[in-house]
Amino acid sequence: MRFENTNLETFKIDLNRLDDVMERHGMVRAGQWDYERVSYDRKFQVKEGLYYLRVQGYAVEGDVDTFDAVIQLMVPILGKYYYPHGVEYGEDEVYPTHLVNQCEKLLANIKKEVEAFAE
Repeated sequence: MRFENTNLETFKIDLNRLDDVMERHGMVRAGQWDYERVSYDRKFQVKEGLYYLRVQGYAVEGDVDTFDAVIQLMVPILGKYYYPHGVEYGEDEVYPTHLVNQCEKLLANIKKEVEAFAE
């Protein structure tokens, strides 16, 4: 599921500030990066299953590995985890309304913080 209405994809932000904002909201980057891309995930274990909210971005300046990059954010996505295959982000998945609402609130709070630092 894509969260098209967040407008996060309109922002470019310094990687270090982005890491701080995402961490405050429980979004984990961990080892999910390469020289040009980053992914932040938050895990949701609800009665309907296991879901992951993902916010991705790519470097428009600098390199991620040197922690000196400006990141262009992308449209956030929500996916459901299926053992042993992994996370499915397809539009044909069923997403609990309470989880979608929670993710929308979380993304709105992230957007407020990102706006303050965005280029």
